[in-house]
This record gives sequence, C-alpha cells and structure tokens, in this order.
Amino acid sequence: MNYLFFAFIISLFATLGSLFFSEIMHFIPCSLCWYQRIFMYPLVFIFLINLLYPDDKVFKYSFPLVIVGLFISIYHNLLILKIIPETLSPCVSGVPCSVDYLNYFGFITIPLLSFIAFLTIFILLIAYKRRVS
Repeated sequence: MNYLFFAFIISLFATLGSLFFSEIMHFIPCSLCWYQRIFMYPLVFIFLINLLYPDDKVFKYSFPLVIVGLFISIYHNLLILKIIPETLSPCVSGVPCSVDYLNYFGFITIPLLSFIAFLTIFILLIAYKRRVS
C-alpha cells in the first residue's frame, strides 16, 4: 500500500477544494482558513515530488506541516462548535472564523473537512514511517 500516494491525493483534493470554494463559489476565507491553506498547499508538491523521486526523508519535510495544520484545524473546529469563545478568535477583521459557508447534515463544515484531511494525512504518514522504520 502506497501511503504517500494517498496522502498526495488527499492533499490535492483539499487544495483544489479550497480553491473551488474561494475562486468559484466566492467564499472569502477567514484568517484560520488561510493558515490551514499555508500548511496544506505545499504538501501537494512535497508528495508529488516524492512520488516522482522517492526520498525516505519525505516524512521530515511533510510531518511538521501536517502537525501545525492539524492543530490549527482543531482550534478552528473548536471555535465553530463554540467550545472556544469567539473572543479568542484571531479573526478580528474581515470574515469571522465562525462563518458557516457550508453546513451539510448540521455538522459537515469547511473546517471539519480540513480537519479530516489533515488527520488522514497524519495517520498515513505515521503508517508510512512505521513501514520504513
């Protein structure tokens, strides 16, 4: 099983999905969305380059980005769920971090999709690391 191929596919879909929401649907990203994009977008290129030119150090390059992105997405979801008060949100100007552009079934939001993407890539990277160690 090629864990890194699936990590590439997930990061690609997450990147294309975020671009679709902002450029096609005209959803304006909040500050936390931008931070998550900063940590997701490079993963597409890291995993693609690794698929073309395999390198055992890909874990070192990608894991820090995934960890930071995962923590930001957790924080964002806690804001959406009102577990963390809006007053602790970094979105002081522009779009509020709690804006709800997408809400399927009452719980599937854009921040949740980001969390699922980062968590899945995290799990795939851990599985990859265990396989190569």
